[in-house]
Amino acid sequence: MTAEEAVAAGSRRHEVRWLSEAEQASWRAVLRGTRLLERALDDALREVGLQLSEYEILSMLSEAPGARLRMSELAVFVVQSRSRLTHTAKRLEERGWVTREQCAEDRRGVRLRLTDAGLAAVTDFARVHVRSVRDDFVDILSPEQFRAMGQAMARVSAHLDGRGTTDR
Repeated sequence: MTAEEAVAAGSRRHEVRWLSEAEQASWRAVLRGTRLLERALDDALREVGLQLSEYEILSMLSEAPGARLRMSELAVFVVQSRSRLTHTAKRLEERGWVTREQCAEDRRGVRLRLTDAGLAAVTDFARVHVRSVRDDFVDILSPEQFRAMGQAMARVSAHLDGRGTTDR
């Protein structure tokens, strides 16, 4: 292969595959829909004095064994940077809903533990959240559409997991 052929092959490899009109319309619908849905879920929880990011942390802790998770694990689950999670955890701690504990097996690690008050709060907030999820997402789709959306987003998540996106 000549130098010219190598340069041409390299530039073809980096060529952008533009979206078709139909792909562009679908992509924009995904972006707008996910942003509007997140805003609707956040607005519903704000009415009861909570942010969606706070609810998500409380919910994950309520489902974890012993109602506790390492902060690093939790950051991955809720797709937040560790510094953002630390700030959110501080707000939840000030409300008495979580406590921080040093990990016994790794003195550098920190766990977040849901308190009894936190469990009571997340139980109350879950009613608001699930109602909003149903009203603004689940019940407006057919069961097939909802299942397909879940499968598609699971595939996107599997593709993107492991890229270090939570440390940004």
